[in-house]
Parts: sequence; structure tokens; C-alpha cells
Amino acid sequence: MVTPDQFRQVMGNLATGITVVTTRDANGKPYGLTVNSFTSVSLNPTLVLVCLDNKLSGLQFFKDSKHFGVSILSEHQEDHSRMFAKKDSERPLTIYFEGKLGMPLLQNSLAVMECEVVKIYEGGDHQIFLGEVQHAEVLHPHHPLMYFRGKYQRLLT
Repeated sequence: MVTPDQFRQVMGNLATGITVVTTRDANGKPYGLTVNSFTSVSLNPTLVLVCLDNKLSGLQFFKDSKHFGVSILSEHQEDHSRMFAKKDSERPLTIYFEGKLGMPLLQNSLAVMECEVVKIYEGGDHQIFLGEVQHAEVLHPHHPLMYFRGKYQRLLT
């Protein structure tokens, strides 16, 4: 049997990009968190998935909104990743811009997308949100922020 610690150690060897996934709370205020469990699923239709912990305080915001935004972070946004990874950190409204479809997105990201939730699946201690991409664009052609073996990494060129 594989323990959670063993699984975490093995999966830490898969380098991932870092995203901040956002939505709006019941009052319309931006809500988001750092996520690396994000991937593309399909080109036709354009689908992505994001995995959110069942214990996430804002999980219901994502369910109720039925929409989410994704900001793919650049190597210059490690501070944003850390900020959104902390549960109660201060997140000034000036770091956001409103996407074309109304989702809060992070300024200066590599790329952004806005998605409509088409299905939610149970996945152990997480919920798997399948989203159809309604809008997507590349904003800044910088290098991505990466995560590998428990540390932030940058691509060398």
C-alpha cells in the first residue's frame, strides 16, 4: 500500500506549472487559490480540469458560481503563488483585472482563461472540476513559474 507521504514524494518528481484559480464569492468578491493540479483535457470541445480539496473553505463558491478563471503564473509571480497558497492572506484588489467574461484574473500572468463548469466529479479527498474554456489569451511571453520537489523553480535558457 502506498502511503500519502510516499505518494507526495513520488509526485514531487513531476515538474508542474503554477496557476491561480479564481471565482467570485456570494458577494461578488474575488476568491482564489494556488493550484498545480490543473491540466488540459480536450481540444474539441476545449476542456480543462482543476482539482480542489474538499476542505477548501471556498469550495462552495466554485460550485455556486459555475465559472472559474485560471491565471498561469510567470517566473516573476512567485509572491502571488505564495500569497494565494496561504489561507487568510491579504489579497489587494489591485492585483486583479476582470476578464472578458467577468472572472477575476491576475495581472501580469503568462496566460489566462475563463471557464464554465460542465461537470464536477468526486475524486477521493478532492473535487474535480471539468471546465469548458470560454475565453483564453496569452498576455506576457515570460517564462513560467515551475514547482519541482517541493520548491519553486525557473527555466534556464
